[in-house]
Amino acid sequence: MFALATLALAAFGLATLSRALEPTSVGVAVAPRADEYRDAVVQVYGADVWGVRGRFAIHTWIVTKAAHADRYTRYQVIGWRLSRGLPVVSVTHDRPDGDWFGSAPVLLFDRRGADAERLVDSIHRAALSYPFANEYVMWPGPNSNSFTEWIALEVPELGLELPAKALGKSWMIEEYPSLRGG
Repeated sequence: MFALATLALAAFGLATLSRALEPTSVGVAVAPRADEYRDAVVQVYGADVWGVRGRFAIHTWIVTKAAHADRYTRYQVIGWRLSRGLPVVSVTHDRPDGDWFGSAPVLLFDRRGADAERLVDSIHRAALSYPFANEYVMWPGPNSNSFTEWIALEVPELGLELPAKALGKSWMIEEYPSLRGG
């Protein structure tokens, strides 16, 4: 009986912690259609990682669309690419707001228009300069959230703050000064 009560309390604690770590959404996770929306767009999405870990951690990615562009560019780190001999940094023209292995995305950041247009090139350069393109460690990092945090640190005018559930962001914050010679 004691073991059952302990298990129930642990489950309650995990559920409570999980709710406390939920990312805060700035809106519905739907990007405007690139071929219809002519202004620039910068968005950041997060989606629960696969399995039980999704109660505590999200995968994040950034999408950009320059003004008058007909498609989005999606920037993210995908760890399994290493096993295929590829860098973990993925720059594609995938659907900006697509699910992450069955987990629906949450929109964490949304900037549009002239403010977004000023960020598109800087985000691209930051993504290509990521110093851990051939490394991936689920915990504490470098991982997908370390990558998104790298971009936030390299492009401070973005003003991006990732939620607590973006595990790996803190690793990048701690490593960043030494990476920049500080």
